[in-house]
Amino acid sequence: MKYIAIDLGLKRIGLAYSAHKDIVTPLPAVIRKNRNQASAEIKKIIKEWEVDAIVIGIPLGGSSEDEMRRRIAHFMNLVAFEGEVFYQDEAGSSLEAENMIKGEIKYIRDGRVDSISAMIILQRFLAKNI
Repeated sequence: MKYIAIDLGLKRIGLAYSAHKDIVTPLPAVIRKNRNQASAEIKKIIKEWEVDAIVIGIPLGGSSEDEMRRRIAHFMNLVAFEGEVFYQDEAGSSLEAENMIKGEIKYIRDGRVDSISAMIILQRFLAKNI
């Protein structure tokens, strides 16, 4: 099964891909100009990578969970993905991603941290469910 993980942000959308449970690869992030442009780019990536399922990071149990579920549902309606969609707790994934690359590369807001965060989200999902 081929998965794409999405770390949905207001400015950048981190992405990671896996076709094998032991290998998760961060993909270039989508820089979000508006929701229609972002959803069109995500739709193109899903088709290009022949994705079967999407794993979306969500802050479970926090005060923002309901609002994020609403935003994610709206965004996914725009993407119009017909496969399975799973939710995975993203707690701490951005901080973990920042710590992974600290000192390795100059921290630039180009989406690398967002895609590494998506990679962590997908690794957590696969470890728990596959």
